[in-house]
Amino acid sequence: MDYALAIVVFGLAVAYVVLRPLLRPAGREPADHPHREALEAAKEAKYREIRDAELDHRMGKLSDTDYRETDRDLRRQAIEILRQLDELDPADADPRR
Repeated sequence: MDYALAIVVFGLAVAYVVLRPLLRPAGREPADHPHREALEAAKEAKYREIRDAELDHRMGKLSDTDYRETDRDLRRQAIEILRQLDELDPADADPRR
């Protein structure tokens, strides 16, 4: 049951990524804010690292001590990225949100 749910969620995520450019209204281009885009990409990558560490811990690849240290460091880094995103000028905000 867990595998079926994971496959469905993964399939929906792939479909969203593939179809997203097609669903964007015509004439509406994404804002060109390379710093914001880089921070958003870093944020998503950091979230992925946190999820990977959680999975490694559940699978027994990381000890409790190693997991706590890794999780603490990754979350501290994610908070710093979020702080940098918050400090960006509101005029740089993504108009799609």
